[in-house]
Amino acid sequence: MAIRNVILIDEDKCDGCGECVPACEEGAIQIVDGKASLVSDVYCDGLGACLGECPQGAITIEEREAAEFDPEAVRMHLEVKPGEAGEEEELACGCPGTMTQVIERCELQDKVGEPGEKAAVPSRLGNWPVQIMLLPASAPYLDGAKLLIAADCVPFSLADFHDRFLADRILLVGCPKLDNADFYRRKLAQIFIQNDIKSVDVVYMEVPCCFGIVHIVHESLKESGKDIPLTFTKIGIKGDVIETARAGEGSAL
Repeated sequence: MAIRNVILIDEDKCDGCGECVPACEEGAIQIVDGKASLVSDVYCDGLGACLGECPQGAITIEEREAAEFDPEAVRMHLEVKPGEAGEEEELACGCPGTMTQVIERCELQDKVGEPGEKAAVPSRLGNWPVQIMLLPASAPYLDGAKLLIAADCVPFSLADFHDRFLADRILLVGCPKLDNADFYRRKLAQIFIQNDIKSVDVVYMEVPCCFGIVHIVHESLKESGKDIPLTFTKIGIKGDVIETARAGEGSAL
Protein backbone atom coordinates (compact mmCIF):
# COMPACT_ATOMS: atom_id res chain seq x y z
CA MET A 1 0.00 0.00 0.00
CA ALA A 2 1.12 3.56 -0.67
CA ILE A 3 -0.17 7.11 -0.31
CA ARG A 4 -1.08 8.16 -3.85
CA ASN A 5 -3.74 9.85 -5.99
CA VAL A 6 -6.88 7.85 -6.76
CA ILE A 7 -10.22 9.00 -8.16
CA LEU A 8 -13.10 9.69 -5.78
CA ILE A 9 -16.69 9.40 -7.03
CA ASP A 10 -19.42 11.35 -5.25
CA GLU A 11 -22.48 9.08 -5.50
CA ASP A 12 -24.81 11.92 -4.54
CA LYS A 13 -23.73 13.90 -7.61
CA CYS A 14 -23.44 10.94 -9.99
CA ASP A 15 -26.50 10.39 -12.19
CA GLY A 16 -25.18 7.22 -13.84
CA CYS A 17 -24.81 8.72 -17.33
CA GLY A 18 -21.69 6.59 -17.91
CA GLU A 19 -19.68 9.18 -19.81
CA CYS A 20 -16.70 8.53 -17.53
CA VAL A 21 -16.51 4.82 -18.41
CA PRO A 22 -14.87 5.05 -21.86
CA ALA A 23 -12.68 7.93 -20.67
CA CYS A 24 -10.80 5.48 -18.43
CA GLU A 25 -8.66 3.38 -20.73
CA GLU A 26 -7.65 1.17 -17.80
CA GLY A 27 -11.26 0.09 -17.24
CA ALA A 28 -11.21 1.27 -13.63
CA ILE A 29 -14.78 2.63 -13.73
CA GLN A 30 -18.02 0.72 -14.23
CA ILE A 31 -21.68 1.55 -13.75
CA VAL A 32 -22.99 -0.42 -10.77
CA ASP A 33 -26.61 -0.09 -9.63
CA GLY A 34 -27.00 3.08 -11.68
CA LYS A 35 -23.90 4.81 -10.30
CA ALA A 36 -20.27 5.10 -11.45
CA SER A 37 -18.01 2.98 -9.29
CA LEU A 38 -14.25 2.47 -8.98
CA VAL A 39 -13.71 -1.22 -9.74
CA SER A 40 -10.34 -1.52 -8.01
CA ASP A 41 -7.55 0.77 -6.85
CA VAL A 42 -5.01 -1.25 -8.84
CA TYR A 43 -6.72 -0.24 -12.10
CA CYS A 44 -6.65 3.51 -11.35
CA ASP A 45 -3.48 5.37 -12.38
CA GLY A 46 -4.68 8.52 -10.60
CA LEU A 47 -4.02 10.75 -13.62
CA GLY A 48 -7.64 11.84 -13.98
CA ALA A 49 -8.43 11.33 -17.67
CA CYS A 50 -12.03 10.75 -16.57
CA LEU A 51 -12.45 14.08 -14.73
CA GLY A 52 -13.46 16.18 -17.70
CA GLU A 53 -15.98 13.60 -18.94
CA CYS A 54 -18.34 13.91 -15.93
CA PRO A 55 -21.02 16.54 -16.64
CA GLN A 56 -22.06 16.50 -12.97
CA GLY A 57 -18.58 17.10 -11.55
CA ALA A 58 -18.90 13.94 -9.46
CA ILE A 59 -15.31 12.76 -9.97
CA THR A 60 -12.33 14.29 -8.19
CA ILE A 61 -8.83 13.17 -7.22
CA GLU A 62 -8.04 12.31 -3.61
CA GLU A 63 -4.72 11.42 -2.03
CA ARG A 64 -5.08 8.36 0.20
CA GLU A 65 -3.64 4.99 1.06
CA ALA A 66 -4.24 2.64 -1.85
CA ALA A 67 -2.80 -0.37 -3.60
CA GLU A 68 -0.20 0.49 -6.22
CA PHE A 69 -1.36 0.93 -9.82
CA ASP A 70 -0.72 -2.39 -11.60
CA PRO A 71 -0.39 -2.22 -15.42
CA GLU A 72 -0.29 -6.02 -15.72
CA ALA A 73 -3.52 -6.33 -13.75
CA VAL A 74 -5.04 -3.70 -16.04
CA ARG A 75 -3.97 -5.67 -19.12
CA MET A 76 -5.59 -8.85 -17.82
CA HIS A 77 -8.68 -6.94 -16.74
CA LEU A 78 -9.12 -5.41 -20.20
CA GLU A 79 -8.80 -8.80 -21.91
CA VAL A 80 -12.05 -9.92 -20.27
CA LYS A 81 -15.01 -8.95 -22.45
CA PRO A 82 -18.67 -9.39 -21.62
CA GLY A 83 -20.79 -11.83 -23.63
CA GLU A 84 -19.45 -14.16 -26.29
CA ALA A 85 -15.79 -14.32 -27.27
CA GLY A 86 -14.87 -11.50 -29.59
CA GLU A 87 -17.97 -9.50 -28.72
CA GLU A 88 -17.15 -5.86 -28.14
CA GLU A 89 -18.22 -4.19 -24.93
CA GLU A 90 -21.00 -1.68 -25.37
CA LEU A 91 -19.83 1.64 -23.98
CA ALA A 92 -22.15 3.56 -21.72
CA CYS A 93 -21.96 6.80 -23.67
CA GLY A 94 -21.49 5.51 -27.21
CA CYS A 95 -18.38 6.33 -29.18
CA PRO A 96 -15.08 6.49 -27.22
CA GLY A 97 -13.83 9.02 -29.78
CA THR A 98 -15.58 11.73 -27.79
CA MET A 99 -12.80 11.55 -25.20
CA THR A 100 -10.33 13.60 -27.26
CA GLN A 101 -10.75 15.70 -30.36
CA VAL A 102 -8.51 16.83 -33.16
CA ILE A 103 -9.78 20.16 -34.45
CA GLU A 104 -9.41 20.12 -38.22
CA ARG A 105 -9.01 23.51 -39.85
CA CYS A 106 -8.92 24.60 -43.45
CA GLU A 107 -6.18 26.98 -44.51
CA LEU A 108 -6.41 29.89 -42.14
CA GLN A 109 -7.57 33.12 -43.70
CA ASP A 110 -8.91 36.29 -42.16
CA LYS A 111 -12.67 36.48 -42.40
CA VAL A 112 -13.69 39.41 -44.56
CA GLY A 113 -16.54 41.43 -43.08
CA GLU A 114 -18.32 44.60 -44.06
CA PRO A 115 -16.24 47.53 -45.37
CA GLY A 116 -14.42 49.08 -42.44
CA GLU A 117 -15.07 46.08 -40.19
CA LYS A 118 -12.00 44.57 -38.55
CA ALA A 119 -11.16 41.10 -39.89
CA ALA A 120 -11.70 38.21 -37.47
CA VAL A 121 -8.58 36.45 -36.24
CA PRO A 122 -8.87 32.67 -36.74
CA SER A 123 -8.07 30.19 -33.98
CA ARG A 124 -5.10 27.87 -34.39
CA LEU A 125 -6.10 25.48 -31.62
CA GLY A 126 -5.84 21.93 -32.93
CA ASN A 127 -6.64 19.68 -29.96
CA TRP A 128 -9.10 19.21 -27.13
CA PRO A 129 -8.92 19.00 -24.13
CA VAL A 130 -6.03 21.33 -23.35
CA GLN A 131 -5.87 21.27 -19.53
CA ILE A 132 -3.05 19.02 -18.27
CA MET A 133 -5.38 17.55 -15.65
CA LEU A 134 -7.88 16.41 -18.30
CA LEU A 135 -5.67 15.37 -21.21
CA PRO A 136 -5.22 11.56 -21.44
CA ALA A 137 -1.58 10.52 -21.78
CA SER A 138 -2.74 8.15 -24.53
CA ALA A 139 -4.49 10.79 -26.65
CA PRO A 140 -3.78 9.76 -30.26
CA TYR A 141 -2.54 13.17 -31.34
CA LEU A 142 0.29 13.14 -28.76
CA ASP A 143 2.44 10.57 -30.55
CA GLY A 144 4.86 12.41 -32.80
CA ALA A 145 3.63 15.78 -31.51
CA LYS A 146 5.36 19.06 -30.90
CA LEU A 147 4.09 20.07 -27.46
CA LEU A 148 3.33 23.59 -26.30
CA ILE A 149 3.04 23.73 -22.49
CA ALA A 150 1.70 27.09 -21.39
CA ALA A 151 0.99 28.58 -18.00
CA ASP A 152 -2.69 29.43 -18.16
CA CYS A 153 -2.22 33.21 -17.76
CA VAL A 154 -0.05 33.43 -20.88
CA PRO A 155 -2.80 33.48 -23.56
CA PHE A 156 -4.51 36.36 -21.72
CA SER A 157 -1.32 38.43 -21.62
CA LEU A 158 0.11 37.73 -25.06
CA ALA A 159 -2.12 39.14 -27.79
CA ASP A 160 -0.65 37.06 -30.62
CA PHE A 161 -0.41 33.80 -28.66
CA HIS A 162 -2.16 31.75 -31.36
CA ASP A 163 -0.12 33.02 -34.29
CA ARG A 164 3.18 33.05 -32.43
CA PHE A 165 3.01 29.67 -30.70
CA LEU A 166 0.08 27.41 -31.63
CA ALA A 167 0.67 26.52 -35.27
CA ASP A 168 1.40 22.79 -35.63
CA ARG A 169 1.61 22.27 -31.87
CA ILE A 170 -0.45 20.34 -29.34
CA LEU A 171 -1.41 22.63 -26.46
CA LEU A 172 -1.33 21.77 -22.74
CA VAL A 173 -2.15 24.44 -20.15
CA GLY A 174 -1.96 24.56 -16.37
CA CYS A 175 -1.23 26.75 -13.36
CA PRO A 176 1.90 25.72 -11.43
CA LYS A 177 0.79 27.68 -8.35
CA LEU A 178 -2.90 26.82 -7.97
CA ASP A 179 -2.91 23.25 -9.27
CA ASN A 180 -1.25 20.07 -7.99
CA ALA A 181 2.35 20.35 -9.21
CA ASP A 182 3.17 16.74 -8.34
CA PHE A 183 0.16 15.55 -10.35
CA TYR A 184 1.35 17.61 -13.32
CA ARG A 185 4.87 16.22 -13.00
CA ARG A 186 3.63 12.62 -13.11
CA LYS A 187 1.11 13.26 -15.89
CA LEU A 188 3.73 14.93 -18.11
CA ALA A 189 6.25 12.17 -17.38
CA GLN A 190 3.68 9.62 -18.51
CA ILE A 191 3.02 11.61 -21.69
CA PHE A 192 6.75 11.71 -22.44
CA ILE A 193 7.15 7.98 -21.74
CA GLN A 194 4.17 6.79 -23.77
CA ASN A 195 4.65 9.01 -26.82
CA ASP A 196 7.33 9.99 -29.30
CA ILE A 197 7.36 13.71 -28.50
CA LYS A 198 9.39 15.68 -31.04
CA SER A 199 9.85 18.91 -29.08
CA VAL A 200 8.53 20.82 -26.07
CA ASP A 201 8.01 24.58 -25.93
CA VAL A 202 7.21 26.01 -22.50
CA VAL A 203 5.69 29.48 -22.21
CA TYR A 204 5.37 31.03 -18.77
CA MET A 205 4.86 34.40 -17.07
CA GLU A 206 7.56 36.57 -15.54
CA VAL A 207 5.98 36.40 -12.05
CA PRO A 208 8.02 34.19 -9.66
CA CYS A 209 5.29 31.61 -8.99
CA CYS A 210 4.97 30.84 -12.70
CA PHE A 211 8.53 29.58 -12.92
CA GLY A 212 7.18 26.40 -11.34
CA ILE A 213 6.06 25.17 -14.75
CA VAL A 214 9.71 25.20 -15.89
CA HIS A 215 10.70 23.08 -12.90
CA ILE A 216 7.79 20.68 -13.47
CA VAL A 217 8.76 20.08 -17.11
CA HIS A 218 12.42 19.52 -16.20
CA GLU A 219 11.48 17.01 -13.49
CA SER A 220 9.03 15.21 -15.79
CA LEU A 221 11.64 14.79 -18.48
CA LYS A 222 14.16 13.54 -15.95
CA GLU A 223 11.64 11.00 -14.68
CA SER A 224 10.81 9.85 -18.20
CA GLY A 225 14.44 9.34 -19.18
CA LYS A 226 13.74 11.00 -22.53
CA ASP A 227 15.99 13.55 -24.27
CA ILE A 228 13.57 15.96 -25.95
CA PRO A 229 14.48 19.42 -27.33
CA LEU A 230 13.23 22.11 -24.94
CA THR A 231 12.56 25.79 -25.49
CA PHE A 232 11.44 28.23 -22.79
CA THR A 233 9.83 31.61 -23.37
CA LYS A 234 9.16 34.14 -20.59
CA ILE A 235 6.23 36.53 -21.07
CA GLY A 236 5.86 39.88 -19.29
CA ILE A 237 2.62 40.89 -17.59
CA LYS A 238 2.40 43.77 -20.10
CA GLY A 239 2.22 41.27 -22.94
CA ASP A 240 5.82 41.41 -24.15
CA VAL A 241 8.22 38.55 -24.82
CA ILE A 242 11.06 38.98 -22.35
CA GLU A 243 13.35 36.13 -23.35
CA THR A 244 13.45 32.85 -25.25
CA ALA A 245 16.11 30.21 -24.68
CA ARG A 246 16.73 26.56 -25.41
CA ALA A 247 17.46 24.21 -22.54
CA GLY A 248 21.00 24.69 -21.32
CA GLU A 249 21.41 28.11 -22.94
CA GLY A 250 19.28 30.53 -20.92
CA SER A 251 19.59 31.94 -17.41
CA ALA A 252 16.12 30.71 -16.54
CA LEU A 253 17.06 27.13 -17.25
